[in-house]
Amino acid sequence: MHQPLAYIHPQAKIAKNVVIEPFVTIENNVEIGEGTWIGPNVTIMEGSRIGKNCRVFPGAVIGAIPQDLKFNGEDSLAIIGDNVTIRECVTINRGTEDRHKTKIGDNVLLMAYVHIAHDCSVGDNAILANSTNLGGHVDIDEFAILGGGTLVHQFCHIGKHVMLSGGALVNKDIPPYVKAGRDPISYIGVNSIGLRRRNYSPEKIQEIQELYRIIYLKGLNNSQAVNYIEADVKASKERDEIISFIQDSKRGIMKGYFK
Repeated sequence: MHQPLAYIHPQAKIAKNVVIEPFVTIENNVEIGEGTWIGPNVTIMEGSRIGKNCRVFPGAVIGAIPQDLKFNGEDSLAIIGDNVTIRECVTINRGTEDRHKTKIGDNVLLMAYVHIAHDCSVGDNAILANSTNLGGHVDIDEFAILGGGTLVHQFCHIGKHVMLSGGALVNKDIPPYVKAGRDPISYIGVNSIGLRRRNYSPEKIQEIQELYRIIYLKGLNNSQAVNYIEADVKASKERDEIISFIQDSKRGIMKGYFK
């Protein structure tokens, strides 16, 4: 259903059962999947790809060019998965020549005033609370939850099942399965409540807790902690994910918290 007061470029690809409310602008080179609702005063710009059964609330702007002075008009995309909720005044910029795309996974909730900069990737089932801002080239893995007002420095990586406190200032990588907060950003425990909700067993949660005791409480540097874990801790999917995250970190992982 297209309201007559909406502008839709004739070459935009709009699937069946898409509802487009008044005063929406949809530019050329846009695709929108079945069952999606586009609320009033939404702007969807060139290079946007929106999946099925999404909800886009008033004032959102999707696919605007990057806020990057190096951007030179290259072709790029802003890709939104299925079942994504984009609340009021969210902004999602498309990519640059680095990745050529900004990507939001499936079942993601972006609350009001969230900003997703160029070349970011947000994994499935992630939640970004109100006024969270991501710099360019940020990676957020599946099931991560970022509290309201979180600010993430460009090129940071936030692991799966992470819980960040509101107002967090993230300038280091946050390894998977943990809670983080304070300033500077610091480890404050394993996200045991979130893991239980996602059917992790008590034994698996305890295993993850023991890994982070080695990393943060034994007085070892990161390389020493990884070597200790590889030598003394039985291999598992979670152990290997944590090791790989630390070894692949380009900005370095956050520190532990000490009074």
